Amino acid sequence: MSLTVRILIALVAGLACGIALAEWGGGWGTDIVAASQPIGKAWLNGLQMPLIPLIFTLLVTGIAQAATTARSNGMAGRTIGLFAALLLGSAAVTALAGPLMLHLWPVPAGAIGAVTGASHVAEVPDVRPSAEWLLGFIPVNPFKSAADGQVVAVVLFALIFGFAVTRIAEARRAQITDLFQGLADALLVMVNWVLWLAPIGVFALALVAGARSGLATAGALLHYIGFIVLLCLLVTLLVYPIVVILGRIAPGRFARAAFPVQAIAFSTQSSIASLPAMIQASDGPLAVRETTRSIVLPLAISLFRITSPAANLGVALYVAAMNGVTIGPTQLVMGVVVAAIVNLAAVGLPGQITFFTTTGPICLAMGVPVEALPLLLAVETVPDIFRTVGNVTADMAAARIIDQGSGDGA
Repeated sequence: MSLTVRILIALVAGLACGIALAEWGGGWGTDIVAASQPIGKAWLNGLQMPLIPLIFTLLVTGIAQAATTARSNGMAGRTIGLFAALLLGSAAVTALAGPLMLHLWPVPAGAIGAVTGASHVAEVPDVRPSAEWLLGFIPVNPFKSAADGQVVAVVLFALIFGFAVTRIAEARRAQITDLFQGLADALLVMVNWVLWLAPIGVFALALVAGARSGLATAGALLHYIGFIVLLCLLVTLLVYPIVVILGRIAPGRFARAAFPVQAIAFSTQSSIASLPAMIQASDGPLAVRETTRSIVLPLAISLFRITSPAANLGVALYVAAMNGVTIGPTQLVMGVVVAAIVNLAAVGLPGQITFFTTTGPICLAMGVPVEALPLLLAVETVPDIFRTVGNVTADMAAARIIDQGSGDGA
């Protein structure tokens, strides 16, 4: 039985037990809930423990690899530049559409605080951009910034440090990247140890949530799934006019080429499994030259997940809504930037780890509580289907756009 299935079972069982205790448990039910709360909190703390150093090490190695690849090949450089622009655009779509969607289709009544137990509406103070505000993102002491959970400062330092690594001698660059890769591998082992206990932690958290808010928690989770799926579909649909304009291809032709790949992605939830179909579509209806798709598609599979910034920022916005946290424009801008950058930290990671390494920093950067993330991970299977479909659609669009910009594409 996969970890995802075990976590989902733990979520359902925890919610059912929590609701039952709230209805019929009486005094001993209250004692069980009180005992479960520190168990869930301890597991969540263990999950958060390696998050900041893991993000830093993964960003440094990811940026160094991407920058080195871009410098070594002109087409690869243009491809990575296109990826960066589209990832920023993906996050910006959620920053614009997400709050509007939550306003028109709000979190179900009674669900605010259902997962984390918040009892009041909080507000993250918005700060006017100024010289002092901008200087606050430059970490005078990166270690202190990491200890204080100042994710934006840590991400900025990792970004600069990663690019600096690419400018030193090759032998020393390899030593540093090997060191950071080793640190990342060790931290990932720690995360896997904590995730092995995920069914216990999720059960405890779900039991507490179910006892506090009853069916409101289940309603909030179903609403969350619909919200993230809609964001993924919106980003996927926006890929079509982009490839029509920049890739100079008829919309019907691109849709026919993309459909078989999307069907495989929908059924497998794997971009890698969809690669043979993407190659076939590139050689056929998309008319992408072999020299282009042999560079763009592997890079896309490795570095480019267009739905991730949109969906991950959507997770942060939804958690904020569930906790009654008001997000201002400044926090949205920070969320967009962090969502686009931390996409590099997810390269080659399993889905459960990717969820925390990408959504956790966004929540921390925006001042949003992270206690709800384990329960949202348990229902991530459905949104992940639509994430993958959007990703492979954008991968094929990127191949067509780069090919058209590189010469006489058909």
